[in-house]
Amino acid sequence: MVTWAEFESAAPDLAAEGRRLLYRGGHGEALLATVRGGEPPRIHPVSVGLFGKGLYAFILSSPKRVDLERDGRYALHTRHDPDAPSEFAVRGRAQLVEGDAERSAVAAGWNFEVDETYRLFEFSIEAALLGVRDADEWPPRYSSWTMPAG
Repeated sequence: MVTWAEFESAAPDLAAEGRRLLYRGGHGEALLATVRGGEPPRIHPVSVGLFGKGLYAFILSSPKRVDLERDGRYALHTRHDPDAPSEFAVRGRAQLVEGDAERSAVAAGWNFEVDETYRLFEFSIEAALLGVRDADEWPPRYSSWTMPAG
């Protein structure tokens, strides 16, 4: 898995469009899919942010947080806008950020106030997918990136 910065270095055009789509509502928004054991995936709306090298989310105590703490696998998809329906998705593993300095740096730029009840997760990236289309166009034109093996 790689950080957002490493993904951005490897696929700059894909990452730039992904950033634009994550922030198209003014602040970072996405749908987060998490898994727990053999159960079906769960989908949750979340606020996300790109800071420094990483893609982050502050998560309150919830089933999604339990899923991330126990398993870590995730998929993140931009929210749908019918007027501009291009889409961006990444998948990989989320990891709890333990360091106070990193947590404080991310919290300082977050779009809402976080307290000690929020846990910060960084999302490493294994694969990314971009689907570009206009409102009256189908199917999307897809491009993708996958972390190199090794």
